[in-house]
Amino acid sequence: MTKVPTCRIDKLLASMGYGSRNDVARLARTGRISCDAVKIFDVTKRIPVTPDLPTRMQVDGTALDPLSGMVILLHKPLGMTCSHKEDGALVYDILPDRWKRRNPAVSTVGRLDKQTSGLLLLTDDGDLLHRIISPKRHIKKTYRVQLARPLDGTEADLFAAGDLMLHGEDKPLAAAALDVISDTEALLSVTEGRYHQVRRMFAAAGNHVTALHRERLGGLSLPEDLAPGQWTLLSHDEIALIFQ
Repeated sequence: MTKVPTCRIDKLLASMGYGSRNDVARLARTGRISCDAVKIFDVTKRIPVTPDLPTRMQVDGTALDPLSGMVILLHKPLGMTCSHKEDGALVYDILPDRWKRRNPAVSTVGRLDKQTSGLLLLTDDGDLLHRIISPKRHIKKTYRVQLARPLDGTEADLFAAGDLMLHGEDKPLAAAALDVISDTEALLSVTEGRYHQVRRMFAAAGNHVTALHRERLGGLSLPEDLAPGQWTLLSHDEIALIFQ
């Protein structure tokens, strides 16, 4: 039988961003932490860390945040940066403030530049993050592209050839698939994540990207009812879609 891991309550809640261990102790002393409807006053006790713990434990009357290993799907708005440190609006500002204090830290799975919107994942699972971004996985990323000038009909073959060399680089791009929607709109699916790759690909084809939006990552799509700036937590089945 698999042994259930245990953890001190103060250590667990501190790692989830609820404050320092002293902060958590103060919450407990004032009756603000409970488990199975019973108030917890001694946070030095160890508790079994079971998958259902977030539904059983409450802080200030609200269910516990997800345990370590959560994956967040965010509809990234335009004008926000995928960084912890840069000035201006950051994607992390959208999330609950205490999630910025979680340990392990919540990080974006790859990046979308400031002027790109759409599907962005964030997680505190470092192993999963590296599995998704690993070049060996060849996970497809699909973008909706708006262009300044009409396509000339040569782009699909150019991108699919697998020999397009971007300016300043010495290794050709992997083959990419272009699905034309209209003269100035297309879906582009790539398996790499080079710096401003999609924009640079169309620049190499003599065009200019005016709007860029990521719609899919592997087999996972951005939900149609998820507005810019909204986020949702992914289930295990939804995470598995990424690798399909």
